[in-house]
Amino acid sequence: MPEIVYEDNHLLITVKPPNVLTQSDSTGDESLHEMCKAYIKEKYQKPGEVYLGLVHRLDRPVGGLVAFARTSKAASRLSEQLRSHHMEREYLAVVRGCDLPEEAFLKDHLLKDEATGNVKVVRPGTPGAQEARLRYHVLARRPEADTALVHVRLETGRKHQIRVQLQNSGHPIVHDMRYGQGVKGESIALWGAVLRITHPTQKTPMCFTTLPKAGAFSAYTDEIQAFLSHISSQQ
Repeated sequence: MPEIVYEDNHLLITVKPPNVLTQSDSTGDESLHEMCKAYIKEKYQKPGEVYLGLVHRLDRPVGGLVAFARTSKAASRLSEQLRSHHMEREYLAVVRGCDLPEEAFLKDHLLKDEATGNVKVVRPGTPGAQEARLRYHVLARRPEADTALVHVRLETGRKHQIRVQLQNSGHPIVHDMRYGQGVKGESIALWGAVLRITHPTQKTPMCFTTLPKAGAFSAYTDEIQAFLSHISSQQ
């Protein structure tokens, strides 16, 4: 079972482990969505089909916070928060190359290759391309390993956006086997560490944080704990 961070009649906030699907696909592998539905069914002894609304997703290799809606009203309101950018998802990543700017705004146009599932940066105006925007700032650097720890805020939510935009900027994410290079069996160093939402019925702001579990983050343990402590202290 995944870690349950928060639970009430309308919400279920969990931590998705790396390499677990958020939602079922053609592989038939068990998904986080299915695991959480089974958890609710068993815990509350629910007869029949359990309702659990899927509001947003993380790429399969990526771990971190995921919000599910336990009622259709919550699902509708959380989906609207996502569309209007009032749901804020913030990520930590370890990237290759410690010479990146202290902070940066990246704007690219992304196009998905339907045959391979890969996403690439293309020229503005390319048919089917979508604009992608994110901001990052550097939390720490390790010159001896030529890596850096960055905090990423999304302004759009495109498929593989963080991975592709950082790779295109010359700083691919450590252990990203699709858009960079890595060691087989090592989890990608990208983690959904902060989730900010407004409670769908109580209308109160909520902020959740979680420590990255992927191995490449271990070199930055102190900086990550300090960053997440600062986030929590602001609530």
